Amino acid sequence: MERAPVDSSAITSVGYDASRRTLELESVDGGVYQYFDVPKALHQALLDAPSIGQFVNTEIKDAFRYEKL
Repeated sequence: MERAPVDSSAITSVGYDASRRTLELESVDGGVYQYFDVPKALHQALLDAPSIGQFVNTEIKDAFRYEKL
């Protein structure tokens, strides 16, 4: 999945596959995580959030099944 860089102290890049509803996040430590069944609107809300790291912690992390790549 192609990811785009983001302005965040916690997340380096973000990708989204709408057909699979999969969100991919690369953390600053180099870990890459895929979150499953994420609605497209939530991906957009993440990109629009004033703090991407805080949004991930409050809206994504414990709400969706994920896998570390």
